[in-house]
Amino acid sequence: MVESNQIRAARAMLNWSQTQLAEVSKVSLPTIKRMEQDTSTSSFGYVKKVREALEKAGLRFTESGGVEPKGK
Repeated sequence: MVESNQIRAARAMLNWSQTQLAEVSKVSLPTIKRMEQDTSTSSFGYVKKVREALEKAGLRFTESGGVEPKGK
């Protein structure tokens, strides 16, 4: 499961706005805003879409709760 702090960090690494993340992940802006506060209230499907969008942009989520560029 991806945590809210990882989503914020990943978005910052890509220099994306919440609106850009919403567009790329096909998840509504209000949902992105809620997810960045608390992913536990978001459906698994929405979290999965956001994670996949961020991974497609070149990031990976670590088991230790971090986020980094792929290939590192």
